[in-house]
Amino acid sequence: MLVLSSGGKDSCYAVWWALLQGWEVAGIVTVRVSGDDSMMFQLPSTALAGLQAAAAGIPWLPVIVSGEPEVEIGQLEEALLPQVRGVTGSLEDSNSNNWTEEEWATFWPPNWPRPANMMRMNSQTPIDGLVSGALRSDYQRTRLDRMAERLGIKSFAPLWHNSASQHMQNLLEQRFSMMLTSVSADGLTEEWVGRSLDEQSLGELGVVAERHGFTVDGEGGEFETAILSAPWMNSQITIVGEPLWKGQRGEFAIETASLTD
Repeated sequence: MLVLSSGGKDSCYAVWWALLQGWEVAGIVTVRVSGDDSMMFQLPSTALAGLQAAAAGIPWLPVIVSGEPEVEIGQLEEALLPQVRGVTGSLEDSNSNNWTEEEWATFWPPNWPRPANMMRMNSQTPIDGLVSGALRSDYQRTRLDRMAERLGIKSFAPLWHNSASQHMQNLLEQRFSMMLTSVSADGLTEEWVGRSLDEQSLGELGVVAERHGFTVDGEGGEFETAILSAPWMNSQITIVGEPLWKGQRGEFAIETASLTD
């Protein structure tokens, strides 16, 4: 089983859901968009998914796509095809030393320490399913489902149409450590950039969401999150950075991120 994860709350919960099913998560697949925008995939802080995978001892597969509509899903499919069929002749040692310098330069921020226990995705057994954290985007869900069908595997979206408030509450109850890495909605002011979500701040977020007409899980792109610790991770992520405000929106610029016990 593969899990598509951006490092945000929804896909990280999808990893947890897959593990709770008793399934073997053979790899975490993260899409990095080389362009300025994407209708399918999250843009900021996606390298954190690599640290999350390393913290759980799960192989990681970063995939670079252009962000161009209808092209990016094909680029993801092309990258997944060898994994689905089962790669032969895998490397004997699958630790971080197997990444080439060119690969590191392509997908890893230059100021971030390279985790010694990061394993590359190099499966020798066929993959039979793909799990995603899709919530309510028909655009995203239908394209992932069709891609899975073409690959001959099953597509799972365990959070599909779940209650927004219950989903957020579940994340807190399951001890997911969340922070907002970007905001772009009326009511979400500069103070929200880089803010951690707990019972108090989630309550405040609910008030803002109701007042300004968006769902508290940010499904409409009103905010993006990063998970710094989760029940399926053996280490937590420590980040250093600063909030940047750009008039009507803001993002947390992560200067460096690393794993800590």
